[in-house]
Amino acid sequence: MARISGVDLPKEKRIEVALTYIYGIAVPSSTKILKAAGVNPDIKAKDLKEEEVSRIAAVIQKEYMVEGDLRREATQNIKRLIDIGSYRGWRHRRSLPVRGQRTKSNARTRKGPRKTVGVTRKAKTQTPAAI
Repeated sequence: MARISGVDLPKEKRIEVALTYIYGIAVPSSTKILKAAGVNPDIKAKDLKEEEVSRIAAVIQKEYMVEGDLRREATQNIKRLIDIGSYRGWRHRRSLPVRGQRTKSNARTRKGPRKTVGVTRKAKTQTPAAI
């Protein structure tokens, strides 16, 4: 099993698709990486030789920010927006959509389940048993 950037690549998939399991790499960048490393994109991940795996890993390490570093940078960017008090930071802090989406009728994924306000229910009166 090939392991690149701390991620075990799935054995049965083509290497072009298997590389997308690494956070920060999608199909277009996967294709560029394989071209730079000189590896056939149609080979299954289990058929890669050690030398090919090391070439792919070297290209990724040299040219791309992936996994932990990329996640850390994204988190720091959001934290910076929150700290400076920008509009986008304000939306992040309140768990609302950041990119201009409407919130009156949608945004349930970001806002969570509906919180019902102002509904009072009548207490059920007990009916006497039929005699």
